[in-house]
Amino acid sequence: MKFSAQRESLLGSIQHIIGAVERKQTLAILGNILIQAGDQVVMTANDSEIELQSTAHIHVDVPGSVTVPARKFYDICRHLPDSARVDVDVEGDKAKVKSGRSRFTLATLPANEFPESHVLNNAQRVSLTVAELQKSLQATAFSMAQQDVRFYLNGLLLEIGSQRLSCVATDGHRLAYSQCATDAEPEIPVRAIVPRKTISELQRLLATAASDDVLSIHITSQQLQINLNDVRLTSKLIDGNFPDYTRVIPTDSNKALVIDCNTLRQALTRASVLSNEKYRGIRLALRTGVLIITTNNPEQEEAVDELEVDYAGDSAEIGFNVQYLLDVLSAIETENAVLNLKDGNSSALITPEQDTNCQYVVMPMRL
Repeated sequence: MKFSAQRESLLGSIQHIIGAVERKQTLAILGNILIQAGDQVVMTANDSEIELQSTAHIHVDVPGSVTVPARKFYDICRHLPDSARVDVDVEGDKAKVKSGRSRFTLATLPANEFPESHVLNNAQRVSLTVAELQKSLQATAFSMAQQDVRFYLNGLLLEIGSQRLSCVATDGHRLAYSQCATDAEPEIPVRAIVPRKTISELQRLLATAASDDVLSIHITSQQLQINLNDVRLTSKLIDGNFPDYTRVIPTDSNKALVIDCNTLRQALTRASVLSNEKYRGIRLALRTGVLIITTNNPEQEEAVDELEVDYAGDSAEIGFNVQYLLDVLSAIETENAVLNLKDGNSSALITPEQDTNCQYVVMPMRL
């Protein structure tokens, strides 16, 4: 196998797939990327849960296939000068990489030992724009659980119905919901729990594309495959029953106030300096015309911050994890947010002002 390419073309393809290479893999072959050179060069990475494949339009002198150490190959290309020409020549069990006066020889493993690419049979196909999916993921992904024993929470619920896309994520303490209009018309409504790592790689992929680019989603009961430009992402889905999130969203809140997101974020950040480092608890006290934010820690230190608000209803005091509130405020794109409260034992509902397409639920915390 032999081919030549500009450094940027080669590096771009590797960057698209490097996220699927585990640093601590159980199989040596999973630490490599598969390079298949034919009419063009196709690179594949696989960690047994997610597969990323990128196609580079590179001239091939001698067709062939091989696997090379992913991180080493990536670092070599990354540290070469801009616009450098890179020559890759495989002889026996060695891959020689040349660029200018630089020479590198990498050990290889046979291509036939690399996991076969997933083929999705009888998959349902849906098309979306990058902007539609990207906005919904950004609004919700931060609420996914991390290594929760309730494995179905370690991912994001993706629902695609007639002209509607919605994403839901929860870790049991907070919930983020976002929906948007779309031209998608799936034959059967899509409902899939996508693993956390897949969502992370998908967000990274979407960030490299134009907002009006169109991606295709191929989905079965067990797998998800997304094609965007020259990159293909294939992932297993989480097999489980996602909670009925509609029951979690409060409908009986009786106290509401509109507040500037940036002002509240700054006040919460200041007060959080003296919060308990382990529990991150903070108390919101709502009074006529004022929102009082207080927190303290085991060292008997205390922070109090008062914000003027347009509120004339009943008083209320509720404790929250301050980081959960900060995460929500960072996800909201509007200048103001509506904070809906009931009492100290009920969850708060936070929405962007005049926009119910995004809803955030934060459970109360005993302080």
